[in-house]
Amino acid sequence: MEQRDIVVIGGSRGAFGVLRMIAAGLPADLPAAICIVLHVGRHDSVLPQLMSNWGPLPASHPADGEALENGRIYIAPPDRHMRVSQGRLRLDSGAAENFARPAADPLFRSAALDYGARVVAAVLTGDLDDGAAGLATVRAHGGYCIVQDPDDCEAHSMPRSALAAAGADAIADAAHLAARIVAAVRGAPVKEPLPMSTNDLSLEARLDQLDVLQPEDLDRIGERSPLACPECGGMLWRVLDDRVLRYRCHTGHAYNALSLEDGHEKAEENAIWTAIRTINERIVFARERQKWAERVGDKQQIEIEQARINEGMTLLDALRHAFPATRTDRRP
Repeated sequence: MEQRDIVVIGGSRGAFGVLRMIAAGLPADLPAAICIVLHVGRHDSVLPQLMSNWGPLPASHPADGEALENGRIYIAPPDRHMRVSQGRLRLDSGAAENFARPAADPLFRSAALDYGARVVAAVLTGDLDDGAAGLATVRAHGGYCIVQDPDDCEAHSMPRSALAAAGADAIADAAHLAARIVAAVRGAPVKEPLPMSTNDLSLEARLDQLDVLQPEDLDRIGERSPLACPECGGMLWRVLDDRVLRYRCHTGHAYNALSLEDGHEKAEENAIWTAIRTINERIVFARERQKWAERVGDKQQIEIEQARINEGMTLLDALRHAFPATRTDRRP
């Protein structure tokens, strides 16, 4: 088995402490580069300094175009996707994937295309399902896949989604993840490669990095869906991928199924709140008109406004009872 020389790691809620154990457990002479995506959004991050202190490998936010070196840890900067291309790291502010930038899927997908079977990929604790499609792509290209044991996670949705989409060559708790990574780099055998009937992954990766996508571009990798993008309202295409149900829009947003469901639930709740605000304003206006009618002694108008108030209160009650359905936790 050819030695693997790139490790890609994705995590979200609860992953901070896990990364500390991984950093402490990696050897100083690790013959691989480590690339990490943590869902930090736009917030400033001191994770590179911390990981450098936690273990023997130096860590940094890379510069765009920086060459990968073995024995180093590269952490995606806040609000930037990080991909690998021809042995270099590429940073961009493209559309969020699974509501995250940086996101794990773009990193995993690019590593699989660039390095094939030389990739080790690990999905850590986190909410929703970022990393699931990326892990399946790594597995399909012969890479080695590690998933943190969901029962060991603060948030088990990401690892469970990854296991459902791709399976794993190794499942480990946080204390043993570093050892699993080192073993994989040094040639631990993979399980049977994952059959993956999919579109042209190279084409999708190229489209991934375009500033403007034409509808006919997405027609080449998916089929048009009646669903709308919860972030921009654009049309969604269902990507032709048998392993992971996922979607893309022409502005670049991408979603695995669980992330899309979460987005639609949030949009639904926002729509209900907008309706509540509108109806509440109607009630306030009706009460003001009713007080005016009382001052001028218009009994008929007083009754009309009271009917409007009663109707509004009934609608508000119905809308408020709709919230439990939108807040149901459907994460695996």
